[in-house]
Amino acid sequence: MAEAQQDSVIRRKIAAARAQMAEGGPGADRGWRLALARAARDRLGLPLEVTALAMQRASLAELLELPPHQALIAVLQGPAEGMGLLILSPPVLAAMIEAQTLGKVATAPLSSRKPTRTDAAMVAPMLDAALEELEEALAQEADLHWAGGFRYASFLDDPRPLGLLLEDIDYRVMTADLSLGLGARQGALLLALPAEGKGTMPTAATVAGPDAAAQSGQVFAQALAAQVDAVTCVLDAVVSRVSLPLARVMALKVGEVIALPRAAIDRISFEGLDGRALAEGRLGQNRGMRAIRLAGSDGAAPRSAAATSGALAEPLRQTG
Repeated sequence: MAEAQQDSVIRRKIAAARAQMAEGGPGADRGWRLALARAARDRLGLPLEVTALAMQRASLAELLELPPHQALIAVLQGPAEGMGLLILSPPVLAAMIEAQTLGKVATAPLSSRKPTRTDAAMVAPMLDAALEELEEALAQEADLHWAGGFRYASFLDDPRPLGLLLEDIDYRVMTADLSLGLGARQGALLLALPAEGKGTMPTAATVAGPDAAAQSGQVFAQALAAQVDAVTCVLDAVVSRVSLPLARVMALKVGEVIALPRAAIDRISFEGLDGRALAEGRLGQNRGMRAIRLAGSDGAAPRSAAATSGALAEPLRQTG
């Protein structure tokens, strides 16, 4: 009798532990934020920030009401033939396409159009990279059981077939509000996966005490800081900008001369990826190479340029 009671107690504890692991913790929230930012940076060269992220459970009927108008719906394939969705609102899709075709995110109003198969092919590698980053981040988290193992399979431009395509079960939905291209566009991205996971179970390190959780958080913060410090910052030195009619541009020939009326070697503009002017400088030479000396508002070198003073120690000589 005593042995039976003890066995019953053990079974209840095991069931409670499994339920706690199935529910998960902050792992998916934190991991998805970082996964999206890394994938956008590495695959698209696109600055992406998750400004807000909400998690909820939704039935299939509720899920079918979530896709925005003219959103790109990426269908995901996962463990045990499970299916999920990644839904990109039009501003998010536009920013990802512009980053690849224009080299930066435009600020012009969006045109009303349905997403195409070409759009899906252009963003699919980034989506797979984000899902892979999420899976790696959750290697020792309870959320790995339901969030791991999914990859891009196909796309839809209309949510109506989803009712026949997806299982009539509950889904975990993570809605991320995104700022793309340093605020050039804002939009939502939704990740919906089966609530009852069928993927890999996390390792035993998931069941850890407060000390281990604190240590894990510290390691994560240090790793994030290292990633931020290692990010490549691209600056363009712009001599001048000129606007021409499209017909004139199409008619340009080799040898033609384009006048730059506002160009000046002492007014070189440093611009970021979004086209914002960050600093001005003067064109010259340093050790036989073209160089630019940064100037403050009063013409003196700014304090922020002190770190480069060694490389620009020699006076810059004006070039023709």
